Amino acid sequence: MTRWYPLEPADDDFLASGPHVFRYQRRFAATPQQVWEQLTSDVSLAAWGPSIKKVTWTSPRPYGVGTTRDVVAPGGSTMQERYFRWDEGKSHAFYVYESTIPILRRFAEDYIVEPAGDQTLFTWVVAIEAEGQVQAPGQGAGAAAEGGPGARYRPAVSGISPSRPEGWTTLPASVNMC
Repeated sequence: MTRWYPLEPADDDFLASGPHVFRYQRRFAATPQQVWEQLTSDVSLAAWGPSIKKVTWTSPRPYGVGTTRDVVAPGGSTMQERYFRWDEGKSHAFYVYESTIPILRRFAEDYIVEPAGDQTLFTWVVAIEAEGQVQAPGQGAGAAAEGGPGARYRPAVSGISPSRPEGWTTLPASVNMC
């Protein structure tokens, strides 16, 4: 039987000022609508890279505030997520409310999709409060060989390809993208 560990709720304030906030950006040679469709597809981010094994939306469409999903990592750890903000086609943010790993106190992510000329600027914000030390997402063992933070997000369909294959831009902590 799986043991679940409850996490504390998070919100936009936590995304802006949590103990560990990481912000990354990447441009995609695709329209904002194409990128948004991938973020909200049935496979969602599981098709973008190796750090997510499976995504299961546990709420019916249309998605919005209160939507839930389960995300399974390659090692089998699972997080249950609940969306607290949803701006259709532009951004959505969630917090993890339960996890099978006991090291997290609070965890939230924000995905921001913006037009950038004939491309799309995607901003990924991760906020973590943990019991121990934390590394930036994608910075753990073997991350360098996988391409750092960008290894988490590889496009799922042809036509959505990174315009800057050298990797993501890490934004300074003082930049508030929320």
